[in-house]
Amino acid sequence: MSLYRQIYRIVAQIPYGKVISYGAIANMLGCTARNVGYAMASIPAGQDLPWYRVVNSKGEISLRKHGHGDLEQKRRLLEEGVSFDSAGRIDLERYGWRLNHDLFDNEKDELVRSAIR
Repeated sequence: MSLYRQIYRIVAQIPYGKVISYGAIANMLGCTARNVGYAMASIPAGQDLPWYRVVNSKGEISLRKHGHGDLEQKRRLLEEGVSFDSAGRIDLERYGWRLNHDLFDNEKDELVRSAIR
């Protein structure tokens, strides 16, 4: 399975009202945060992925190459109840999705295995 497909399988599992960083996904798959960012920018049309739940390691929305999408991302996250502080950051302790905390070990292992298949 291609790296992008592995990334998309993980992104598809991010729960409503939670976020994860590019780097956290990268660590799961042994790639770079930049690879995850490129994958997010390359989501095929018609894919129903919660791309907006992926943020940078500071809990911020990363600006897009052409400057589009950041307002849409913030709007969608606010609709899910994710709040931002005055500096535009999300509290990753509160809203961050961590496989090892949010899933039992066997579920976590299965998710990573299925992403790698």
